[in-house]
Amino acid sequence: MRLKRIFLRYYPPGICLEYIQQGITKIKLLDLLDLSENTDITKLAEELIKDEPLFRSTVKTQLINSLSTLKDVNCKNKQHVFHKVASLKTHFLPVTNVALNQQGNKFISGSYDRTCKVWSLENEKEILSLSDHKNVVSSLAFNNPYGDKILTGSFDKTARLWSTESGECYHTLWGHTAEVITVQFNHQSSMMGTTSMDGTARLYELLTGQQVAVLPSDGSQFIALSFDQYGKNLITASFDGEITIWDANNYRKTGTLIGHDIEITNSVYNHDSSLIASSSADGTAKIWDVRSTNCLGTTSKIPYEILDLQFDSQGKNLATASSDGQARIWDIKTFKMVSEMEGHKDPILKVSFSPSGNRLLTASMDCTGRLWNVETGSCLQVNLFWMAIQIVYFLANSVPMVTSF
Repeated sequence: MRLKRIFLRYYPPGICLEYIQQGITKIKLLDLLDLSENTDITKLAEELIKDEPLFRSTVKTQLINSLSTLKDVNCKNKQHVFHKVASLKTHFLPVTNVALNQQGNKFISGSYDRTCKVWSLENEKEILSLSDHKNVVSSLAFNNPYGDKILTGSFDKTARLWSTESGECYHTLWGHTAEVITVQFNHQSSMMGTTSMDGTARLYELLTGQQVAVLPSDGSQFIALSFDQYGKNLITASFDGEITIWDANNYRKTGTLIGHDIEITNSVYNHDSSLIASSSADGTAKIWDVRSTNCLGTTSKIPYEILDLQFDSQGKNLATASSDGQARIWDIKTFKMVSEMEGHKDPILKVSFSPSGNRLLTASMDCTGRLWNVETGSCLQVNLFWMAIQIVYFLANSVPMVTSF
Protein backbone atom coordinates (compact mmCIF):
# COMPACT_ATOMS: atom_id res chain seq x y z
CA MET A 1 0.00 0.00 0.00
CA ARG A 2 1.22 3.49 -0.86
CA LEU A 3 -0.17 6.71 0.58
CA LYS A 4 -0.95 9.22 -2.14
CA ARG A 5 -2.75 12.18 -0.55
CA ILE A 6 -4.37 13.45 2.62
CA PHE A 7 -7.66 15.35 2.44
CA LEU A 8 -8.76 17.41 5.42
CA ARG A 9 -12.40 17.17 6.49
CA TYR A 10 -13.15 20.26 8.52
CA TYR A 11 -16.60 19.57 9.98
CA PRO A 12 -16.59 17.24 11.81
CA PRO A 13 -12.77 17.08 12.03
CA GLY A 14 -11.05 14.18 10.33
CA ILE A 15 -8.66 13.19 7.58
CA CYS A 16 -9.21 11.11 4.46
CA LEU A 17 -6.29 9.02 3.25
CA GLU A 18 -6.12 8.31 -0.46
CA TYR A 19 -3.84 5.34 -1.11
CA ILE A 20 -2.99 2.83 -3.83
CA GLN A 21 -3.27 -0.91 -3.21
CA GLN A 22 -2.47 -3.33 -6.02
CA GLY A 23 -2.91 -0.55 -8.56
CA ILE A 24 -6.36 0.42 -7.24
CA THR A 25 -6.99 3.81 -5.59
CA LYS A 26 -8.83 3.51 -2.27
CA ILE A 27 -9.95 5.82 0.53
CA LYS A 28 -9.71 5.47 4.31
CA LEU A 29 -11.35 7.89 6.75
CA LEU A 30 -9.91 8.72 10.17
CA ASP A 31 -12.25 10.62 12.53
CA LEU A 32 -10.69 13.17 14.88
CA LEU A 33 -13.81 14.06 16.84
CA ASP A 34 -11.85 14.90 20.02
CA LEU A 35 -9.77 17.60 18.32
CA SER A 36 -9.80 20.75 20.44
CA GLU A 37 -7.81 23.88 21.21
CA ASN A 38 -5.88 21.88 23.81
CA THR A 39 -4.85 19.07 21.45
CA ASP A 40 -1.09 18.55 21.20
CA ILE A 41 -0.68 18.32 17.44
CA THR A 42 2.82 16.82 17.54
CA LYS A 43 1.70 14.09 19.94
CA LEU A 44 -1.40 13.42 17.82
CA ALA A 45 0.73 13.07 14.69
CA GLU A 46 3.05 10.63 16.43
CA GLU A 47 0.10 8.53 17.61
CA LEU A 48 -1.41 8.45 14.12
CA ILE A 49 1.91 7.38 12.56
CA LYS A 50 2.23 4.64 15.18
CA ASP A 51 -1.30 3.30 14.75
CA GLU A 52 -1.90 3.78 11.02
CA PRO A 53 0.09 1.46 8.67
CA LEU A 54 -0.28 3.89 5.76
CA PHE A 55 1.86 6.49 7.52
CA ARG A 56 5.64 6.50 7.50
CA SER A 57 7.88 8.53 9.79
CA THR A 58 8.97 10.62 6.79
CA VAL A 59 5.52 12.24 6.59
CA LYS A 60 5.60 13.52 10.18
CA THR A 61 6.33 17.17 9.29
CA GLN A 62 3.69 17.27 6.56
CA LEU A 63 1.18 15.57 8.84
CA ILE A 64 1.82 18.06 11.64
CA ASN A 65 1.28 20.97 9.23
CA SER A 66 -1.97 19.46 7.96
CA LEU A 67 -3.28 18.75 11.46
CA SER A 68 -2.36 22.28 12.56
CA THR A 69 -4.44 23.69 9.70
CA LEU A 70 -7.35 21.44 10.67
CA LYS A 71 -7.09 22.58 14.29
CA ASP A 72 -6.95 26.28 13.36
CA VAL A 73 -9.98 26.09 11.10
CA ASN A 74 -12.06 23.94 13.41
CA CYS A 75 -11.24 25.31 16.83
CA LYS A 76 -10.37 28.99 16.50
CA ASN A 77 -13.03 31.06 18.27
CA LYS A 78 -15.43 28.10 18.18
CA GLN A 79 -16.65 25.56 20.70
CA HIS A 80 -17.66 22.49 18.67
CA VAL A 81 -18.57 19.17 20.23
CA PHE A 82 -19.00 16.30 17.78
CA HIS A 83 -20.62 12.92 18.39
CA LYS A 84 -21.05 10.25 15.74
CA VAL A 85 -24.77 9.55 15.30
CA ALA A 86 -24.76 7.44 12.15
CA SER A 87 -22.53 6.64 9.19
CA LEU A 88 -23.58 6.77 5.56
CA LYS A 89 -21.24 5.79 2.75
CA THR A 90 -21.50 8.83 0.52
CA HIS A 91 -18.83 10.96 -1.17
CA PHE A 92 -15.49 11.32 0.59
CA LEU A 93 -15.09 14.91 -0.64
CA PRO A 94 -17.59 17.83 -0.55
CA VAL A 95 -20.87 17.55 -2.45
CA THR A 96 -21.37 20.14 -5.20
CA ASN A 97 -25.09 19.64 -5.80
CA VAL A 98 -27.97 17.19 -5.99
CA ALA A 99 -31.05 16.72 -8.16
CA LEU A 100 -34.30 14.83 -7.53
CA ASN A 101 -36.21 12.89 -10.16
CA GLN A 102 -39.85 13.80 -10.73
CA GLN A 103 -41.12 10.51 -9.29
CA GLY A 104 -39.41 11.36 -6.01
CA ASN A 105 -37.79 7.94 -5.55
CA LYS A 106 -34.23 8.73 -6.66
CA PHE A 107 -31.74 11.54 -6.42
CA ILE A 108 -28.26 12.12 -7.75
CA SER A 109 -25.30 13.84 -6.15
CA GLY A 110 -22.10 15.28 -7.60
CA SER A 111 -18.86 15.78 -5.74
CA TYR A 112 -15.28 16.96 -5.71
CA ASP A 113 -14.38 13.25 -5.69
CA ARG A 114 -15.12 13.24 -9.46
CA THR A 115 -18.17 10.99 -9.23
CA CYS A 116 -21.92 11.26 -9.61
CA LYS A 117 -23.86 8.86 -7.42
CA VAL A 118 -27.44 7.64 -7.88
CA TRP A 119 -29.38 7.05 -4.65
CA SER A 120 -32.63 5.37 -3.68
CA LEU A 121 -34.85 7.45 -1.43
CA GLU A 122 -36.81 4.38 -0.39
CA ASN A 123 -33.92 2.68 1.42
CA GLU A 124 -31.32 5.51 1.43
CA LYS A 125 -28.79 3.32 -0.39
CA GLU A 126 -26.43 3.97 -3.29
CA ILE A 127 -27.62 2.45 -6.56
CA LEU A 128 -24.86 3.51 -8.98
CA SER A 129 -21.59 5.41 -9.03
CA LEU A 130 -20.77 7.20 -12.31
CA SER A 131 -17.03 7.69 -12.29
CA ASP A 132 -15.60 8.51 -15.75
CA HIS A 133 -15.07 12.24 -15.18
CA LYS A 134 -11.46 13.36 -14.63
CA ASN A 135 -12.26 16.32 -12.37
CA VAL A 136 -14.94 17.76 -10.08
CA VAL A 137 -18.53 16.91 -11.05
CA SER A 138 -19.94 20.42 -10.82
CA SER A 139 -23.48 20.12 -12.21
CA LEU A 140 -26.09 17.46 -12.96
CA ALA A 141 -29.69 16.94 -14.03
CA PHE A 142 -32.35 14.30 -14.62
CA ASN A 143 -34.29 14.35 -17.91
CA ASN A 144 -37.55 14.89 -16.04
CA PRO A 145 -40.34 13.92 -16.30
CA TYR A 146 -38.88 10.66 -17.67
CA GLY A 147 -35.96 10.30 -15.29
CA ASP A 148 -34.21 7.54 -17.29
CA LYS A 149 -31.16 9.64 -18.17
CA ILE A 150 -28.67 11.77 -16.25
CA LEU A 151 -26.54 14.63 -17.52
CA THR A 152 -23.37 15.62 -15.65
CA GLY A 153 -20.98 18.53 -16.16
CA SER A 154 -17.42 18.62 -14.90
CA PHE A 155 -14.37 20.79 -14.40
CA ASP A 156 -12.71 18.40 -16.90
CA LYS A 157 -14.42 20.56 -19.60
CA THR A 158 -16.88 17.84 -20.66
CA ALA A 159 -20.45 16.79 -20.00
CA ARG A 160 -21.63 13.18 -20.04
CA LEU A 161 -24.99 11.51 -20.69
CA TRP A 162 -25.73 8.39 -18.62
CA SER A 163 -28.36 5.70 -18.20
CA THR A 164 -30.12 5.97 -14.83
CA GLU A 165 -30.70 2.21 -14.73
CA SER A 166 -27.41 0.70 -15.92
CA GLY A 167 -24.92 3.54 -15.43
CA GLU A 168 -23.80 3.24 -19.05
CA CYS A 169 -22.27 6.42 -20.48
CA TYR A 170 -24.10 7.06 -23.75
CA HIS A 171 -22.17 10.14 -24.88
CA THR A 172 -19.32 12.42 -23.87
CA LEU A 173 -20.11 15.99 -24.90
CA TRP A 174 -16.99 17.79 -26.12
CA GLY A 175 -16.42 21.39 -27.17
CA HIS A 176 -15.95 23.52 -24.06
CA THR A 177 -12.46 24.83 -23.33
CA ALA A 178 -13.05 25.50 -19.62
CA GLU A 179 -15.03 24.15 -16.68
CA VAL A 180 -18.66 23.15 -17.34
CA ILE A 181 -20.84 24.77 -14.66
CA THR A 182 -24.46 24.20 -15.81
CA VAL A 183 -26.23 21.30 -17.54
CA GLN A 184 -29.92 21.05 -18.51
CA PHE A 185 -32.29 18.91 -20.57
CA ASN A 186 -35.14 20.47 -22.51
CA HIS A 187 -38.60 19.32 -21.42
CA GLN A 188 -39.03 17.12 -24.50
CA SER A 189 -35.80 15.23 -23.63
CA SER A 190 -34.46 15.77 -27.14
CA MET A 191 -31.85 18.45 -26.46
CA MET A 192 -29.16 19.11 -23.86
CA GLY A 193 -27.67 22.45 -22.89
CA THR A 194 -24.43 23.30 -21.09
CA THR A 195 -22.69 26.47 -19.95
CA SER A 196 -19.03 26.94 -19.19
CA MET A 197 -16.46 29.33 -17.82
CA ASP A 198 -15.21 29.61 -21.42
CA GLY A 199 -18.01 32.12 -22.03
CA THR A 200 -20.25 29.93 -24.18
CA ALA A 201 -23.39 27.86 -23.91
CA ARG A 202 -23.59 24.79 -26.13
CA LEU A 203 -26.52 22.69 -27.32
CA TYR A 204 -26.34 18.97 -28.14
CA GLU A 205 -28.74 16.42 -29.62
CA LEU A 206 -29.67 13.80 -27.06
CA LEU A 207 -29.80 10.83 -29.44
CA THR A 208 -26.42 11.41 -31.10
CA GLY A 209 -24.56 13.55 -28.58
CA GLN A 210 -23.56 15.84 -31.45
CA GLN A 211 -23.13 19.56 -30.85
CA VAL A 212 -25.67 21.59 -32.81
CA ALA A 213 -25.03 25.15 -31.65
CA VAL A 214 -22.65 27.41 -29.78
CA LEU A 215 -24.21 30.43 -28.06
CA PRO A 216 -21.67 33.19 -27.32
CA SER A 217 -21.93 35.37 -24.24
CA ASP A 218 -20.18 38.49 -25.59
CA GLY A 219 -17.32 38.15 -23.11
CA SER A 220 -19.05 37.25 -19.83
CA GLN A 221 -19.54 33.75 -18.45
CA PHE A 222 -22.99 32.19 -18.44
CA ILE A 223 -24.11 31.04 -15.00
CA ALA A 224 -27.63 29.75 -15.76
CA LEU A 225 -29.52 28.09 -18.62
CA SER A 226 -33.19 27.14 -18.79
CA PHE A 227 -35.46 25.75 -21.53
CA ASP A 228 -39.09 26.80 -21.83
CA GLN A 229 -41.90 24.24 -21.57
CA TYR A 230 -42.60 24.05 -25.30
CA GLY A 231 -39.15 23.64 -26.83
CA LYS A 232 -39.35 26.98 -28.59
CA ASN A 233 -36.98 29.14 -26.56
CA LEU A 234 -34.29 29.01 -23.94
CA ILE A 235 -32.69 31.61 -21.71
CA THR A 236 -29.15 32.17 -20.49
CA ALA A 237 -28.02 34.44 -17.69
CA SER A 238 -24.53 35.84 -17.33
CA PHE A 239 -22.24 37.52 -14.85
CA ASP A 240 -22.63 40.86 -16.63
CA GLY A 241 -26.24 41.12 -15.42
CA GLU A 242 -27.96 40.24 -18.71
CA ILE A 243 -30.50 37.58 -19.60
CA THR A 244 -30.65 36.49 -23.22
CA ILE A 245 -33.62 34.78 -24.87
CA TRP A 246 -32.70 32.42 -27.73
CA ASP A 247 -34.79 30.75 -30.41
CA ALA A 248 -34.33 27.01 -29.79
CA ASN A 249 -34.72 26.20 -33.50
CA ASN A 250 -32.36 28.62 -35.24
CA TYR A 251 -30.27 29.52 -32.13
CA ARG A 252 -30.57 33.26 -32.69
CA LYS A 253 -31.08 35.91 -30.04
CA THR A 254 -34.68 37.07 -29.82
CA GLY A 255 -34.44 39.34 -26.80
CA THR A 256 -32.25 40.71 -24.04
CA LEU A 257 -33.38 41.52 -20.51
CA ILE A 258 -31.29 44.26 -18.92
CA GLY A 259 -31.93 45.75 -15.53
CA HIS A 260 -29.82 44.23 -12.78
CA ASP A 261 -26.90 46.27 -11.50
CA ILE A 262 -24.47 43.38 -11.08
CA GLU A 263 -24.21 39.65 -11.73
CA ILE A 264 -27.27 37.44 -11.98
CA THR A 265 -27.36 34.34 -9.80
CA ASN A 266 -30.24 32.47 -11.46
CA SER A 267 -33.00 32.85 -14.03
CA VAL A 268 -36.07 30.62 -14.50
CA TYR A 269 -39.33 30.34 -16.44
CA ASN A 270 -42.71 30.15 -14.71
CA HIS A 271 -45.05 27.15 -15.17
CA ASP A 272 -46.41 28.20 -18.58
CA SER A 273 -43.22 29.98 -19.79
CA SER A 274 -44.99 33.34 -20.10
CA LEU A 275 -42.79 34.95 -17.45
CA ILE A 276 -39.11 34.91 -16.53
CA ALA A 277 -37.76 35.63 -13.08
CA SER A 278 -34.18 36.60 -12.32
CA SER A 279 -32.25 36.92 -9.08
CA SER A 280 -29.11 38.95 -8.57
CA ALA A 281 -26.32 39.78 -6.18
CA ASP A 282 -27.72 43.34 -6.27
CA GLY A 283 -30.35 42.24 -3.71
CA THR A 284 -33.36 42.20 -6.03
CA ALA A 285 -35.44 39.79 -8.06
CA LYS A 286 -37.18 40.87 -11.26
CA ILE A 287 -40.07 39.44 -13.26
CA TRP A 288 -40.10 39.86 -17.03
CA ASP A 289 -42.74 39.40 -19.73
CA VAL A 290 -41.43 36.92 -22.31
CA ARG A 291 -43.21 38.42 -25.33
CA SER A 292 -42.52 42.10 -24.73
CA THR A 293 -39.25 41.56 -22.78
CA ASN A 294 -40.44 44.34 -20.43
CA CYS A 295 -39.67 44.22 -16.74
CA LEU A 296 -43.03 43.92 -14.99
CA GLY A 297 -41.72 44.61 -11.53
CA THR A 298 -38.87 44.38 -9.04
CA THR A 299 -38.93 43.13 -5.48
CA SER A 300 -37.91 45.49 -2.70
CA LYS A 301 -34.14 45.67 -2.51
CA ILE A 302 -32.49 43.94 0.42
CA PRO A 303 -28.87 44.48 1.55
CA TYR A 304 -27.94 40.87 0.77
CA GLU A 305 -27.32 38.77 -2.32
CA ILE A 306 -30.32 36.83 -3.62
CA LEU A 307 -28.93 33.40 -4.47
CA ASP A 308 -31.91 31.50 -5.88
CA LEU A 309 -35.59 31.81 -6.78
CA GLN A 310 -38.55 29.79 -7.99
CA PHE A 311 -42.12 30.34 -9.18
CA ASP A 312 -44.91 28.29 -7.63
CA SER A 313 -47.01 26.15 -9.97
CA GLN A 314 -50.17 28.14 -9.23
CA GLY A 315 -48.96 31.37 -10.83
CA LYS A 316 -49.31 33.34 -7.58
CA ASN A 317 -45.98 33.62 -5.80
CA LEU A 318 -42.23 33.85 -6.24
CA ALA A 319 -39.82 32.56 -3.59
CA THR A 320 -36.32 33.98 -3.14
CA ALA A 321 -33.35 32.77 -1.10
CA SER A 322 -30.66 35.12 0.14
CA SER A 323 -27.27 35.20 1.80
CA ASP A 324 -28.73 36.50 5.08
CA GLY A 325 -30.24 33.05 5.67
CA GLN A 326 -33.82 34.14 4.95
CA ALA A 327 -36.36 33.10 2.34
CA ARG A 328 -39.08 35.47 1.21
CA ILE A 329 -42.37 34.98 -0.65
CA TRP A 330 -43.49 37.68 -3.11
CA ASP A 331 -46.83 38.20 -4.84
CA ILE A 332 -45.98 38.22 -8.56
CA LYS A 333 -48.75 40.72 -9.38
CA THR A 334 -48.24 43.31 -6.65
CA PHE A 335 -44.55 42.52 -5.92
CA LYS A 336 -45.31 42.89 -2.24
CA MET A 337 -43.82 40.53 0.31
CA VAL A 338 -46.27 37.84 1.42
CA SER A 339 -44.15 36.27 4.14
CA GLU A 340 -40.60 35.98 5.42
CA MET A 341 -38.90 32.82 6.68
CA GLU A 342 -36.34 33.30 9.45
CA GLY A 343 -34.42 30.43 11.05
CA HIS A 344 -31.43 29.38 8.98
CA LYS A 345 -28.05 30.38 10.41
CA ASP A 346 -26.24 30.59 7.06
CA PRO A 347 -27.06 31.54 3.45
CA ILE A 348 -29.93 29.70 1.78
CA LEU A 349 -28.78 28.18 -1.49
CA LYS A 350 -31.99 26.69 -2.90
CA VAL A 351 -35.76 27.13 -2.60
CA SER A 352 -38.42 24.72 -3.86
CA PHE A 353 -42.23 24.96 -3.72
CA SER A 354 -44.43 21.95 -3.02
CA PRO A 355 -46.78 21.00 -5.92
CA SER A 356 -49.70 22.73 -4.16
CA GLY A 357 -47.67 25.88 -3.57
CA ASN A 358 -48.56 26.18 0.13
CA ARG A 359 -45.25 24.82 1.40
CA LEU A 360 -41.67 25.89 0.72
CA LEU A 361 -38.51 23.85 1.11
CA THR A 362 -35.17 25.56 1.71
CA ALA A 363 -31.60 24.23 1.79
CA SER A 364 -28.88 26.16 3.56
CA MET A 365 -25.15 26.19 4.12
CA ASP A 366 -25.97 25.47 7.77
CA CYS A 367 -26.51 21.87 6.54
CA THR A 368 -30.25 21.83 7.25
CA GLY A 369 -33.36 21.75 5.14
CA ARG A 370 -36.50 23.44 6.42
CA LEU A 371 -40.18 23.15 5.51
CA TRP A 372 -42.22 26.37 5.78
CA ASN A 373 -45.83 27.52 5.65
CA VAL A 374 -45.92 29.92 2.69
CA GLU A 375 -48.70 32.16 4.04
CA THR A 376 -47.47 32.59 7.60
CA GLY A 377 -43.72 32.09 7.17
CA SER A 378 -43.68 29.67 10.12
CA CYS A 379 -41.23 26.76 10.14
CA LEU A 380 -43.00 23.40 10.13
CA GLN A 381 -40.02 21.04 10.12
CA VAL A 382 -36.21 21.07 10.34
CA ASN A 383 -34.22 18.27 8.74
CA LEU A 384 -30.52 17.61 9.04
CA PHE A 385 -28.27 17.01 6.04
CA TRP A 386 -29.49 13.57 4.97
CA MET A 387 -33.11 14.67 4.65
CA ALA A 388 -32.12 18.02 3.19
CA ILE A 389 -30.17 16.36 0.42
CA GLN A 390 -33.19 14.25 -0.47
CA ILE A 391 -35.46 17.17 -1.21
CA VAL A 392 -33.46 20.19 -2.25
CA TYR A 393 -30.21 21.32 -3.76
CA PHE A 394 -27.20 21.37 -1.45
CA LEU A 395 -23.77 22.96 -1.94
CA ALA A 396 -20.84 22.20 0.31
CA ASN A 397 -19.50 25.25 2.11
CA SER A 398 -15.83 24.37 2.15
CA VAL A 399 -13.10 23.06 -0.10
CA PRO A 400 -10.66 20.65 1.53
CA MET A 401 -6.96 21.23 1.79
CA VAL A 402 -5.07 18.55 -0.11
CA THR A 403 -1.59 17.30 0.74
CA SER A 404 0.13 15.08 -1.85
CA PHE A 405 2.84 12.55 -1.10
